[in-house]
Amino acid sequence: MRQARALPLSRRGLLTAGGAIGLGALLTACGDDKGSGSGSDDGGGSWSFTDDRKKKISLDGRPQHIVAYIGAAAALYDFGVEKQITGVFGPTTLKNGKPDVQAGDFPVDQATSLGNTWGQFNVEKYASLNPDLLITNMYDPGALFYLPDDSKEKILQLAPSLAIKTGRISMLEPIKRYAELAEALGADPKAKKVTDAKARFEKAAETLRKTVKSHKIKVMACSASADLFYVSDPKINTDLIYFSELGVDFVVPDNTDKGGYFESLSWENADKYEADVLFLDNRTATLQPKDLTAKPTWSKLPAVKAGQITPWSSEPRFSYAGAAPLVESLTKAIQDAKKVS
Repeated sequence: MRQARALPLSRRGLLTAGGAIGLGALLTACGDDKGSGSGSDDGGGSWSFTDDRKKKISLDGRPQHIVAYIGAAAALYDFGVEKQITGVFGPTTLKNGKPDVQAGDFPVDQATSLGNTWGQFNVEKYASLNPDLLITNMYDPGALFYLPDDSKEKILQLAPSLAIKTGRISMLEPIKRYAELAEALGADPKAKKVTDAKARFEKAAETLRKTVKSHKIKVMACSASADLFYVSDPKINTDLIYFSELGVDFVVPDNTDKGGYFESLSWENADKYEADVLFLDNRTATLQPKDLTAKPTWSKLPAVKAGQITPWSSEPRFSYAGAAPLVESLTKAIQDAKKVS
């Protein structure tokens, strides 16, 4: 699902979704340090952080005007970064104005939206925010998620970019990295809401580990569009990697598309793999069970007949607060499921 174009056949491949600007004094990222990253502890002086491209971002002081992909903003908010994020991009609000699921608990009315759908990024509005730093996820190596190809060069001239790796590694890793970044940005890692969320997450993980030992259930992580049914690879998606480490038995597709995130199947072949539980992508741009009743193959799937479908946040919020409910939801689905495949 990931490079910003008319969506590539990577993690974002299932979704299809101006003018000259005076750039002023450009901020640029610098250095090529090794290591996980660091930041100054006080509000003044220089600030630096080494991102997951091994790129060291150095500024004169801690950034106060941050623009972030909405998933990154939501994760940082969970870790205590509450005032510095002044702009966001990506699926932030629904048509009715309510927060998109990917916004998590982030107060969407607090930040300026630069674009709510794939390919939208208002560069002039971005420039007007005087950004110190742009933060986004990196699902594919070197690819800054949700930055449109046609305006990426202009965007990257206006402020340094910072990328956190969110693909092909266990979900624990980006969670830890967002915690480190939040601390570098001035958040308190020992704040009660952070420690409580971590405790809840760890308890949920242990419960899932125990559950899958006693409930031998096959799970298929999948997404649905009008024309295709996508079976996701548990060896590529960060959350599925982590759930697999806890012992969840996932369907593994044998013919993944370019990028490796999923295998796309025609609806005639949607029954290629058997599963007891469908872990169905719940993003607003994907089709949900109510949208799929007219698909004959969908209705014939054993898990669908048994009503064993549970929502999958396929772009998880990389924080303990964001991840804990996902672990709990999957655990309940497995606990409640019967063998049907």
